Amino acid sequence: MSYIRLVDVTKQFGKVTAVDKLNLEIEKGECFSMLGPSGCGKTTTLRMVAGFEDLSDGEVYVGDNLLSSPKKKYYLPPEKRNFGMVFQAFAVWPHLSVYENVAFPLRIRNVEAAEIDKRTTEALRATNLLKEANNSPANLSGGGKQRVALARALAINPDVMLLDEPLSSLDPHLREEMRFEIKDLQKKYGFSIMYVTHDQSEAMALSDRILVMKLGVVQQIDTPFNVYNNPANKFVFSFIGLSNFLNVNAANGKAFIAGSEVEIAGALAPKAEILGADGLTIATRPSEISFVSEGTPDSLRGVVTRKAFLGEIIDYQVKFGDQEIRVQKGRRDIGPEVGENCSVAFSRHFWYTGEE
Repeated sequence: MSYIRLVDVTKQFGKVTAVDKLNLEIEKGECFSMLGPSGCGKTTTLRMVAGFEDLSDGEVYVGDNLLSSPKKKYYLPPEKRNFGMVFQAFAVWPHLSVYENVAFPLRIRNVEAAEIDKRTTEALRATNLLKEANNSPANLSGGGKQRVALARALAINPDVMLLDEPLSSLDPHLREEMRFEIKDLQKKYGFSIMYVTHDQSEAMALSDRILVMKLGVVQQIDTPFNVYNNPANKFVFSFIGLSNFLNVNAANGKAFIAGSEVEIAGALAPKAEILGADGLTIATRPSEISFVSEGTPDSLRGVVTRKAFLGEIIDYQVKFGDQEIRVQKGRRDIGPEVGENCSVAFSRHFWYTGEE
């Protein structure tokens, strides 16, 4: 049974529809991430669930409890929703100790002193902050301050944890470390997570399922594996992971890379029903391209225009007429040099038509 439920949730700012009839169900104990470019509606959705933003239409439920419904004229204030919230800004108070930062939301709820101490101590222990309890958070690193924010959210024993870009201000190493700590805390306490991020690797590592949004409209909801390997449309393919697109023209029943005489034939060729369609595009990922011998069936011939060493991988740029794609191979793989002709084969590809 779904735990968090959004039914036709809509948010309008004047004539602009930020979220358009969003229907969503999240299970108890699930980590659910929302991905999309800036302005797609993901943070607005989180704020409506939190109660910080009114709905223009629709309903929000947690369990059997209605939280918001304009039609039913019902709205439960944020402080009564029992949600833990962690945002991009750490929002810790330097004039209070780490202990008091975590205890503060319990004090304003008039929780008994013994219970405050119990919950605060447990939250500090869970986030490895117990030894810092009497220190000022101003003396902590960025990761330490983010742990304070997490501990404060944990102390109220939340039904749901709402996380809005909580790690974006941390350096890559700390981000990765905190990512796994959040997942461990979820497993320990069993709360559901709604997680907003623009960091795809973060969403892939943390999530049970991912929602991809564009201009307030859901594009795909699925597991990280399926979103990456079976994108619902061109937008999802372009937004998740590195992607290559080559515009394709048709002539005399054959397909050619636009701006070149390179024919796309054999197993690579588009099906007859889309050949000649407007906006015909072949798409693949840089990691799913191999350099092959000239004359290999279903290969494309181009020229290397760039070769960059990136540590574990070498990033190539290959040009076909006036279009280019990226190819990424392991640093030990022998590949062509800049200026050399080459042949490439796609291990997997997608065909798209139209603008999307």
